[in-house]
Amino acid sequence: MNKNHLNLEDKWEKRLQGTLFHRLQEEDKKKLQKLYSRYAFTHQELRKIIEVMVDFKMWDEGDYFKFWSRCESDMDLTKRENKSRALKKLEEYILGMKSSETEYHKVPELPVEYKRTKVEKLSEYDEKDKIMGLCPVASEKTVCCNLKTLDAVKNCGFGCSYCAIQTMFTGDSVYFDRNFKSKLEKIEFDRSRLYHVGTGQSSDALMWGNSNGVLEDLFDFARKWPNVLLEFKTKSRNVNYLMKSEVPKNIFCTWTINPNSVIQNEEHLTASFEDRVGSARKVADKGIRVGFHFHPMVYYKGWKEEYQNVIEEITSIFTPEEVVFISFGTLTFPKPIIKKIRNYNIKSKILQMPMVSNPEGKFTYPDEIKEQLFCWGYRCFGSWHKNVFFYLCMEEEKYWSSTFGEVFSSNEEFEEVLLKSVSEKMGVLI
Repeated sequence: MNKNHLNLEDKWEKRLQGTLFHRLQEEDKKKLQKLYSRYAFTHQELRKIIEVMVDFKMWDEGDYFKFWSRCESDMDLTKRENKSRALKKLEEYILGMKSSETEYHKVPELPVEYKRTKVEKLSEYDEKDKIMGLCPVASEKTVCCNLKTLDAVKNCGFGCSYCAIQTMFTGDSVYFDRNFKSKLEKIEFDRSRLYHVGTGQSSDALMWGNSNGVLEDLFDFARKWPNVLLEFKTKSRNVNYLMKSEVPKNIFCTWTINPNSVIQNEEHLTASFEDRVGSARKVADKGIRVGFHFHPMVYYKGWKEEYQNVIEEITSIFTPEEVVFISFGTLTFPKPIIKKIRNYNIKSKILQMPMVSNPEGKFTYPDEIKEQLFCWGYRCFGSWHKNVFFYLCMEEEKYWSSTFGEVFSSNEEFEEVLLKSVSEKMGVLI
């Protein structure tokens, strides 16, 4: 083995540092090393190639190396020219895939370990952290309703491919605070004003039912503070505790909604669209107000027809008087979430989308796609426009203008109008 080859092997190890090489199968690792010995890729080139290899597997796009062979097939080029040509063609191919509507061909089979990871690791913790805070994605660069949050449970038992909760906590364990009840009792509010408080930001609000007495404690909290509009946000069908309990009138339940194409491919372990809407119907029949979050809306082949069908189903099952609000929002990825998604051993096409950086440095759809999604969703609810409050969740002012034709002058005005609308629907007056 000559000196140059030794140096190349030494650089190989160094250039793999910080990449997703560990996510590759052993056979692909060997193939990549063989390719590296031919082209001596830089660290950045290796990092990008490995990310694409992971994406190919996650998107179920076939053998990466067959694609590379087609790109480097011109034998009249030098190694350097062939490498540049192949990398350019690779970039163009990925850009083309992301620029077109994602296609969901079949429902992926989840690995057994993925199904069992979270639901088998329920724990209690005892710490001094506050349970009350502000919406974790609140930003001055977006229009925000100033939502307050309660961390009733930490980490989620569902496995949505895009979920930000997965980057907020270490490991897969789901935690219940031993001191939750006593912490709730210490929270103080101004009784002369209304508040909107949500419990579905650090975990799903209903999937755990009344485990560890969490819903019972929240019911007591709601009775103590009748001026708090307490929202249970969920993708679950577990409404059993609500059905057998006397629910305070200032509690309402909301469901994140997507067509089954998105639910089956990206919102793993969650309830189907039919089960979510069926559970919401049970809750509404009990006199509890409900709401729906179309967040995230996803751009894929057939999205218009499927979102329209979902919305028509909702407007046929519920009356505007039963629904406190409808929100729209879409995929927004901080870099840590993108890295986390690529570390999952699942099939997902959630990163097979055109991405641009927004004012916060997060990655999301380009303007034209976001405007299509929001405008179409709002248009499909045409008969409800005058009787239900609609808003965009954590989106820039420009999307409000293109969707609704107007925007609030401040977050405080937005909060005030939302609180007034919701409280009147719920019959909560102060």
